[in-house]
Amino acid sequence: MAKELDAYRAGLKRDFISNRGYWSEQWDSVLELSPDYFEAYTNLSSEPWKTGTLLPKVKEFVYIAIDSATTHLYNTGTRIHIANALRHGATRDELVEVLMIASVLGIHTMTDSLPIMTDVFAAAGKDLKLSERKLSGEQEAIKADFIKNRGFWPPVFEPMLHFAPGYFKAYTDLSSAPWKLGALEPKVRELLYVAIDASTTHLYNQGTRTHMTNAVKYGATAEEIMEVLMLTSCIGVHTITESVPILMEELARHEAARAQEKVR
Repeated sequence: MAKELDAYRAGLKRDFISNRGYWSEQWDSVLELSPDYFEAYTNLSSEPWKTGTLLPKVKEFVYIAIDSATTHLYNTGTRIHIANALRHGATRDELVEVLMIASVLGIHTMTDSLPIMTDVFAAAGKDLKLSERKLSGEQEAIKADFIKNRGFWPPVFEPMLHFAPGYFKAYTDLSSAPWKLGALEPKVRELLYVAIDASTTHLYNQGTRTHMTNAVKYGATAEEIMEVLMLTSCIGVHTITESVPILMEELARHEAARAQEKVR
């Protein structure tokens, strides 16, 4: 049973619910241990909710994307924000699409490593000379399909198209799935790519730049992009939400052990 809150803590809880629209029991221990920290976090995390630039459900999509991304996998947050998104009117297909978008993050193994591979071969006197290589009909079709489905072409994919066309076709099909589902508008999709690339658990600047550019092409404003970054930047609080319950358990265990020693 949760402890009865004093006036200060009760006020902080009301403020959080008013600003963020929900309450989770994960905050109970944080509020108990350090109301000053909780107040500071509430103020920080509430700012993007005060500006009102993005729809509430889109804000929740950002949280879902960064929490479910393979670089973070914070299931507690994913569950909370899926529930919040549903409350704000999100559909099943929209939520599936958010998860599809987050799931392609692994391709950055390729996008970060292929330039290195190219440089290594050049340094070894075995320049791959990609600009001189002619694409086969199959490769041309794969490239055209990517551009048709995704709306852009990143040159960093050229080595993959040349040396692993089968893999690249399979990736094209995978990454195009949310674009074919069509539950989210293109601008929102690109903003979600910005969020997972800009997250502190990933910080993939090349992708952030590419998808910001795409988002602007689809009509995103500076205020919308800033709101996505504000939402994403609060991910550090998961140090607290994951670790404070452990602290509380260990404190209770320690105090129980000390009490037992006194009895002896």
